[in-house]
Amino acid sequence: MRRAAHTVSIASTVIAALGLFAFVVGASAQTERGPRSQPDTEMGLYAPNQHELYDGRFVIRGSRVYQAGTLDDESPWDHMGDHAGDLRSVGGTISLDVNEIENTGTFRAELDLPEGQYVVELDRFHEFSPCQDGGIAAYLFEHGNSGCGDSNWPKSLLYVAGWGYGHATLNGEPLYEDYEIHFMVTQGMRDRDTLEVMLEPSSGEAGAVNPASQQLDFYIRSPIRNDANHPNREVFDHFFAMEVTWQ
Repeated sequence: MRRAAHTVSIASTVIAALGLFAFVVGASAQTERGPRSQPDTEMGLYAPNQHELYDGRFVIRGSRVYQAGTLDDESPWDHMGDHAGDLRSVGGTISLDVNEIENTGTFRAELDLPEGQYVVELDRFHEFSPCQDGGIAAYLFEHGNSGCGDSNWPKSLLYVAGWGYGHATLNGEPLYEDYEIHFMVTQGMRDRDTLEVMLEPSSGEAGAVNPASQQLDFYIRSPIRNDANHPNREVFDHFFAMEVTWQ
């Protein structure tokens, strides 16, 4: 009887251990989606603030810039340009010098459009959602099914991103005032040659991006919505740079 009881005890222990293992595996497979965690990742990274030398400063410049659509498109329009059919190459650069720790810094785009000299500046940073960490965030997952941001872009690791309010001028004259601005330095969302975007991967959880390349995206958009447009704003000026330089 003692041997039988001992056998039952071992069996119970094994079953309990297997149950715990299944629970841990299940919990891992159901990792909560958020700025620093995604399901099915095969590696981990230290958060920037875990590094003793991290100063929070990002000085980045974007060139070889494209615009999705134009400034004067009639509604309804599509200013995401995923199929690359309505993109146009524009002159100029996009520059940012920000401190992610302090949520301070500058963002400015100086672009030569057919319509004239177009300048966008971010006036103040603002956190629209908790993922945005005070208005500037670094090394976070956003877009796609990440649980942060919208699904207008594929899920990507963002090296640095900012949100807030700013203004734009055209040929020195005021164009927009107190409009929402978002910029982000991402993994390669667009094909190097065709500039097309694949919003969702054909399989798996990893976003439809090319980690061997980078790009710098930004938009300035009106607070007024228009559901006839994509994205659904009255104004949504969208630009991206395919050459990104860190300083």
